[in-house]
Amino acid sequence: MAVFSLSDFADHEQVVFVSDDKSGLKAIIAIHNSNLGPALGGCRMWPYASEDEAIRDVLRLSRGMTYKSAMARLKLGGGKSVIIGNPRTHKTPELLAAFARALEQLNGRYIAAEDSGTSVADMKIMAQLTSHVAGIVDKPSDQGTRSGDPSPATAYGVFVGIKAAVQEKLGRDSLAGLRVAVQGVGNVGLDLARQLKAAGAQLWITDIHREPLLQAGKELGATVVAPDEIFGLDVDVFAPCALGAVLNDTTIPQLKAAIVAGAANNQLAEPRHGVALMKRDILYAPDYVINAGGIIDVYHERIGFERAALIAHIEGIHDNLLEIFARARKEARPTGEVADAIAEERFMR
Repeated sequence: MAVFSLSDFADHEQVVFVSDDKSGLKAIIAIHNSNLGPALGGCRMWPYASEDEAIRDVLRLSRGMTYKSAMARLKLGGGKSVIIGNPRTHKTPELLAAFARALEQLNGRYIAAEDSGTSVADMKIMAQLTSHVAGIVDKPSDQGTRSGDPSPATAYGVFVGIKAAVQEKLGRDSLAGLRVAVQGVGNVGLDLARQLKAAGAQLWITDIHREPLLQAGKELGATVVAPDEIFGLDVDVFAPCALGAVLNDTTIPQLKAAIVAGAANNQLAEPRHGVALMKRDILYAPDYVINAGGIIDVYHERIGFERAALIAHIEGIHDNLLEIFARARKEARPTGEVADAIAEERFMR
């Protein structure tokens, strides 16, 4: 594959292909931009159908991290990594060690954190061989000490962001009675659903994994639906919290929700789908703005953790989104386009 000619290649500074025969490691590290600081982003492990798919994913994700950090006003650049393989069957300490050695060779230009298919425990294994990992420090929370897992911060940021979108689109401050469809009840989606339920929302949920879905449904008293049913539900908010590219030519015409606001990365299959949402009068909360809580959490770990400062920073997502919504409304432009413009003003030199 010719990487430079790919549509997802966006002047990336560095793309590194990593292979280790002994452990079976096949990985790609992409550094998109380091103008504001070292590139920081999650390490995803996924059984990609092809190497081409993995390359496209890491290019898109790393670019998104540049914009995410800039919008969140962090002194960080954007990067991402993917390990090709099934995390349930292919992940071993030897594979993680091989990846850690690859990180060390980059001398801090890229810092990895947990992501889909990897965990805080995995990062701690890597930390034995490299200092270029993050999200491993236990932190205080309102329920006692929690691990370095940034997903609670991500979920809280999305919850705050949904409140901003509801305020903008529906003209209300309360979430009581709000109808929300949550796609994906992994760590972030489940935590978000719990917060929405506590705020009085009605929930519909789905996931590709049946057992955790049924458990979540029972815990939340939510209506469980099949994965292909989640798009057409008569709800106020559709919250994508699984993998990306879920907003596309097939799904957008099905949407009845007035708002799309969720934790998933790269929700738009293509930029033109942001235009399609605008034409249908659906308010889209740009994914890298609303889901920035996790990277904010990791950043505060690096600069000296203070819980009050972290919470205030995450709650700033609310005002960031209101700024985007107001500018998009004034300029009659898609919200994603406006978010990109604001981020570029901050990180381009």
